Amino acid sequence: QVQLVESGGGLVQAGGSLRLSCAASGRSFSNYAMGWFRQAPGKEREFVARISGSGITRSYTDSVKGRFTISRDNAKNTVYLQMNSLKPEDTAVYYCGADDPRKLGGYDYWGQGTQVTVSS
Repeated sequence: QVQLVESGGGLVQAGGSLRLSCAASGRSFSNYAMGWFRQAPGKEREFVARISGSGITRSYTDSVKGRFTISRDNAKNTVYLQMNSLKPEDTAVYYCGADDPRKLGGYDYWGQGTQVTVSS
């Protein structure tokens, strides 16, 4: 019903910036809270950021506060993750997820991920 496609990943030097995008198909995009997660080699998937359907409420994991900004454009059915001051430890596959408010539990839809590599 809902498909998510991430883009914008790549290779960047430490201190640089990237903006990730997650484009959603399907209806009622503005009703979904959206999140970004990441998974580095040998690690579990980690929560990065979440934004409410309206875009008003945002939350972040401590390690990215002050460096990353999540935003959304509901007219474009897209959520973004602006990543500044990147560090090698930010290297991971980044996934976006959609949380359907009609369903209990965790995120209901996931993208395939986009690779972010930060070199020192």
